[in-house]
Amino acid sequence: MTSPYLATSGPDFKLADCPTRVDIYADKAAAKTAIKDNAKAIAALSHRLYGEADRKLLIVLQGMDTSGKDGTTSAIFHRTPPLNVKVASFKAPTKTELAHDYLWRVHNVMPSKGQITVFNRSHYEDVLVVKVKQYASPATIEQRYEQINDFERLMVETGTTVLKFMLHISPETQGERLRDRLINPEKRWKFNPGDLDDRALWPDFMNAYETMVQRTSTDHAPWHIIPSDSRKTRGAIISDIVRETLETMDPQYPDPGYRPEGFNID
Repeated sequence: MTSPYLATSGPDFKLADCPTRVDIYADKAAAKTAIKDNAKAIAALSHRLYGEADRKLLIVLQGMDTSGKDGTTSAIFHRTPPLNVKVASFKAPTKTELAHDYLWRVHNVMPSKGQITVFNRSHYEDVLVVKVKQYASPATIEQRYEQINDFERLMVETGTTVLKFMLHISPETQGERLRDRLINPEKRWKFNPGDLDDRALWPDFMNAYETMVQRTSTDHAPWHIIPSDSRKTRGAIISDIVRETLETMDPQYPDPGYRPEGFNID
């Protein structure tokens, strides 16, 4: 499942060439079954990673509002006990965070040994919304692409596997989901009028995302561009990639050397 969604680096990558919807499952039920099967396998693999207590996994979820970051996290880990899975989100930086470099708050929440951390939004906000809203100069933004690449290389070289997913939706799907938030009383709390301001800047955001992928899809931390107009398909694809990654990592429980014959337990 990985290769069809891996993004190339460099100017040849065009976001417009990436679909927001694919039909790879017979129906929603088939996609839902895939999610359940993957979630069960991920739960077991995650526990083995926790027991091994050596390597780490970072999952970056980046996308426009309503692209499904919360839903994706639930799909991947709804069978996994919260023992070794953490979620970190990045909103407007606090006064303390602004007193440090922009990656300081990111480094503070990276996974430790045996842990999985999901970034619901991420350090890439600093080359997306910061760029589009012109909160930093073009020269500062330009420096950040390589700084982020170096930061992620450090993480990989010190034992962290990095999975980066752009949740790619169409403006039409976003419009439907925003309307649903207003209509549905149980979702209304999630509606933010500021989302409409970002929606008005859709072309600027897509240009920023395209540049982000061109400049930061690396061999050590490539981007996956995930069609996300369908919630179930999105969850099935990403859970498949996470499962495949953990299976490749193949974490193992350590053997402490204890055996029953060495202890008298009555």
